[in-house]
Amino acid sequence: MPKKNKHKESRSPNRKGRGHIDSKAPDRQAILDLLGQSDGPLQRKEVVAELNVESDGSREILRRRLRAMVRDGQLIKNRRNAYGLSSKMDLVKGTISAHADGFGFVMPESGGDDLYLSPRQMRNVLHGDRVLASVVGVDRRGRKEGAIREVLERAHDSIVGRFIEESGVAFVVPDNPKINHEIIIPLKDSHGAQPGQVVVARLVTQPDGHKPPVGKIEEILGRAGAPGMATEIAIRDFGLPHEFPDDVEREAAKLGDEVAPHMAKGRMDLRDLPLVTIDGADARDFDDAVYASNSKNGWRLVVAIADVSSYVTPGSALEREARERATSVYFPSRVIPMLPESLSNGLCSLKPGVDRLCLVCDMTIGENGTVTRSRFAAGIMHSHARLTYNQVKAYLDGGQLPERASTEKVQSSLDCLFDLYRALAKSREQRGAIAFESSETRFEFDRNGAVTNLLNYERHEAHMLIEECMIMANVEAARLMEKLKWPAPFRVHAPPPKDKLEPLERFLRAQGLKPNWKVEPAPKDFCLLLEQAKGRPDHKLIMAVLLRAQSLAVYQNRNQGHFGLALDAYAHFTSPIRRYPDLVLHRTIHHFLSRKNDNKPPFDEDALQRICSESSERSRRAEEAERDVSDRLKCAFMERHVGDQFDGMISGVTSFGLFVELDMGGVNGLVHVTGLPNDYYHFDPDHHRLTGERRGRSFRLADRVRVEVSSVNVSDRKIDFNLVE
Repeated sequence: MPKKNKHKESRSPNRKGRGHIDSKAPDRQAILDLLGQSDGPLQRKEVVAELNVESDGSREILRRRLRAMVRDGQLIKNRRNAYGLSSKMDLVKGTISAHADGFGFVMPESGGDDLYLSPRQMRNVLHGDRVLASVVGVDRRGRKEGAIREVLERAHDSIVGRFIEESGVAFVVPDNPKINHEIIIPLKDSHGAQPGQVVVARLVTQPDGHKPPVGKIEEILGRAGAPGMATEIAIRDFGLPHEFPDDVEREAAKLGDEVAPHMAKGRMDLRDLPLVTIDGADARDFDDAVYASNSKNGWRLVVAIADVSSYVTPGSALEREARERATSVYFPSRVIPMLPESLSNGLCSLKPGVDRLCLVCDMTIGENGTVTRSRFAAGIMHSHARLTYNQVKAYLDGGQLPERASTEKVQSSLDCLFDLYRALAKSREQRGAIAFESSETRFEFDRNGAVTNLLNYERHEAHMLIEECMIMANVEAARLMEKLKWPAPFRVHAPPPKDKLEPLERFLRAQGLKPNWKVEPAPKDFCLLLEQAKGRPDHKLIMAVLLRAQSLAVYQNRNQGHFGLALDAYAHFTSPIRRYPDLVLHRTIHHFLSRKNDNKPPFDEDALQRICSESSERSRRAEEAERDVSDRLKCAFMERHVGDQFDGMISGVTSFGLFVELDMGGVNGLVHVTGLPNDYYHFDPDHHRLTGERRGRSFRLADRVRVEVSSVNVSDRKIDFNLVE
């Protein structure tokens, strides 16, 4: 096209601004169809000609669209700058999973076997990167071997690690053992960091196979091992948003700390109902309150939940940040909330003695523990007491409530709640819900923030009472969505995948337990196994193995049931202060209650599925971060006990040694085979056993042992034991 025409078009009043979708520009499907029918990859000028793209604006849109399709993995650009379909080039799109020893794998997004990557291939990428890779052969172990063809998305903008300076060269050694590239730091970009300090390095260039990544120091966290450092590292390692933007704080501040009179109008008034909150002693955000009374042939149960969605509205900065975080993150000595504290611990929290907005599930429950009627309503409430689990347990055991809660109405409600709980527990057992016992660790800290003790967290009937009440409300919310046939953020837990069942069956048979299923287990089958394991010394181990065989629970926009709870429909309704899917469900229920919806849901399925996928991923991220901090703190504590002896149980058997879980605090460590009595040991994977060739000494899963702490590596989160004879 002549230059003057180009200039004329650029000045045309009809020319659209950047980002406008030109109706004459081919969409993605047209491009995919063209390349699917062509004999091979096409250069951009060939795509332009084949699709008759005439104007400069349309050509620019096509250029950007092709680039985006490469970024998304739909297309690949080869060495002659031609575009081809990834699917036709036998390319695998997936995420990098790196190993500390330098090699790695591509985990395909479409499922199937992982693709092995040699250390040489791993020079191009970091753990978590999304890539396109091709299969180039099979290694000597029979694994498909791959090569990186395209990096679609980088997982890391910055890296946390120790700053090192040697012979005039500075670099950062990543804290994450799966990131095996050292980050080169030009001395001019070290910003005063001292050797040994924990720092955050912003990546200036990513690895490319020929050169290591280069960065500059963005933040100096302090010395390794300092109190609170474990949490600071995890926040940055896992990319957790931990500071609220100014516009979010401003919006929260404008809401005040009391319920505005206009917001209380038209709501069900529950202020005289003796609703109480029951939480842990250190809880500060109270998002659920309960009340129960006797009714004809059963009970009335009221579960009132903080009405967060009336404050966090669509399009607001608070909404944007809540979706970005998706969940609160609970570390042993710190909480990263989903919402600013003025809401999570203030205006939305169901604190005693103040009015609060709530969304209520009011249920009638029969003597057999099943709901016969339920309704939802927007309400206003006034908590009559803030109780702890231990206070309720003490009362149920015949003790007294704190004076402020010791009223006849509150006591009567607690008595009914306990009677109801027994009926609900019986109903749960009859339907076959799996009752995995939790084995959480509670950390005790000194005034400087150092761990002084590890304690096993005990759950009792007061915890389970509240848990059952919450499950009932969650089920009713899910059933309402099912009745309306609306998409909603259902909590879905699929049956165990087939690839986990075979090793599980081998383990159970080796322990003398017989699986009761032929093709696919039912929840009751797992309950039966747990019952058979009761009283056995390896009870905790069997429970842990059964738990590891379960699928991950996820959020989905359509209901598929919850295997673990043996429920046809389940959703998260009861924690909108700390979980974004609960907030979305509240918004959907409000939409239903408004009666202005013409039976149309407030979300379309695609938009809601994006929310579900984001929330599932960010929930897993939070769990991994919490586990990382827990492991670090356990290692820091055990570092002071090198040379000390502890009792424990063999929790894993491998060809290279035994994993042992201590009775104290759920601490795990390795007894390497060289730390066993001197012999030649042979590994029996079917019976999870190591047996000495000469002495015949055998070590099996669940055997009781006494070990000595030989070494601790806090950075790698590893503890080594020696066996004490």
